[in-house]
Amino acid sequence: MIIDCHGHFTTAPKKLHAWRQKQLDSISDPLNTPKSSELAISDDEIRSAIEGGQLRLQRERGGDLTLFSPIASQMAHHLGNEQTSLVWAEVCNNLIHRVCTLFPENFVGVCQLPQSPGMSPANCVPELRRSVEELGFVGCNLNPDPSGGYWKGPPLTDRTWYPLYEEMVRLNVPAMVHVSSSCNPSVHGTGAHYINGDTTAFMQFLLADLFKDLPDLRFVIPHGGGAVPYHWGRYRGLSLDVRQQSVEPLLDNVFFDTCVYHQPGIEFLTQVIPVDNILFGSEMIGAVKGRDPRTGEYFDDTKRYIDACPRLSGEDRHKIFEANARRVYPRLDALLKARSK
Repeated sequence: MIIDCHGHFTTAPKKLHAWRQKQLDSISDPLNTPKSSELAISDDEIRSAIEGGQLRLQRERGGDLTLFSPIASQMAHHLGNEQTSLVWAEVCNNLIHRVCTLFPENFVGVCQLPQSPGMSPANCVPELRRSVEELGFVGCNLNPDPSGGYWKGPPLTDRTWYPLYEEMVRLNVPAMVHVSSSCNPSVHGTGAHYINGDTTAFMQFLLADLFKDLPDLRFVIPHGGGAVPYHWGRYRGLSLDVRQQSVEPLLDNVFFDTCVYHQPGIEFLTQVIPVDNILFGSEMIGAVKGRDPRTGEYFDDTKRYIDACPRLSGEDRHKIFEANARRVYPRLDALLKARSK
């Protein structure tokens, strides 16, 4: 089975975006705040959005199942207030649930959290619990910078995050560390802010004892781990200099996906990071949508890079494509086992 751990509903119907714009426009005019019930998207509209986009490419590229979440760049936790983010998260997660209900063999849900700058992460617990226990989701996306590129909040290792982490552990779900849009004009969203967020999260983990406090907590760092694998010596050295300990124990709790859009990058990733810590991901129809003029293939068709990686054995590919995702996302594994009976 080919499990893609990193998919977003980037082809969502335009009605979703129109509703969101009304919500944002109402921030200064609360009397005109739209109700969730006003978003009327039919099953046929969802089918059209999926069948012409992610499902078509999933089939063309040889995939089987995608862990599917709302559009990362439009989480935009820095816009509005806590209530804005809560309602927006509920709307987006409900839409993902509908996708997964219509296409249960192809998509499994991962939720957006209702984060907001200055808000306690503990306030995200009810929506995480609803998404997992009621909607059947198997993980969440966690924004390490709800301020949108200005990094105004405490690091991910601060104890203010612990109530959310403790609930993640209780529910047995991991988080993908995923920033949203950048409102800082100096920092491009997908080209800089995303990679900065991935790299920054790993460095925060390195500097603290988070996993000693919560040994069962798990994170997936997307986009190939940002800069981390490609500067592994730097992080090993910093860990020894600053912490007087090896960086490798972090790999008990931190994993990386394969959203790296060229062959040399994938080969380097698999050379530096243990295969047990790599999950297949594509983020298809996401940050980079076009074709590579050198090959004629889509940049985000990451399966073909893994297929062509000469150092990987058949067992290595099995781990990357399926086994690691089932281990890191135990609820996914349980769901697949239940379906196979």
